[in-house]
Amino acid sequence: MSDKTYLAVPGKKLLVPRLLKRTIQVAGSVALTAGVALVLMLSSGLLQAKGNSYQAWNVWLAFINRPDIQATMVLTALVTVLFVYWQRDQERGSK
Repeated sequence: MSDKTYLAVPGKKLLVPRLLKRTIQVAGSVALTAGVALVLMLSSGLLQAKGNSYQAWNVWLAFINRPDIQATMVLTALVTVLFVYWQRDQERGSK
């Protein structure tokens, strides 16, 4: 097997090492998870009578900066990416 693979970016495909591609996918998943948490906290803060977006931003920053939350997001993303690739390889091998 080759140690290089294609990474799809808007407008083109780049040939990158496999480890770099998986690292980028894990980082993207973590960023998306943090973004979803931000949207949920901002919308929750706006729906409360005494809440505002500045308070929600501070709550989100305190939440995201916790090491246990960061570790959970990275571990979940890493396991998911590796599982998807493993499952794809198993499907290719069974054909």
